Amino acid sequence: MRILTVAVVMMLLSGCGSIISRTVPGQGHGNQYYPGVRWDARDSAWRYITLLDLPLSLIVDTLLLPVDIRHGPYE
Repeated sequence: MRILTVAVVMMLLSGCGSIISRTVPGQGHGNQYYPGVRWDARDSAWRYITLLDLPLSLIVDTLLLPVDIRHGPYE
């Protein structure tokens, strides 16, 4: 049961930085490439939790790189 809970939490956290930096206005800070990784690497009170999300955001941002190239900066 504990492994299942950890797996569900990890899936819920996955891509969080990537999603927030692309959808919430003002959170992308104009970064065009890897905005989720940059969002996770920021200095905040949640930095220890976002360190768990960092590798998953790296994967999601890499998969979305062609979209970011066409889209331009996220403001």
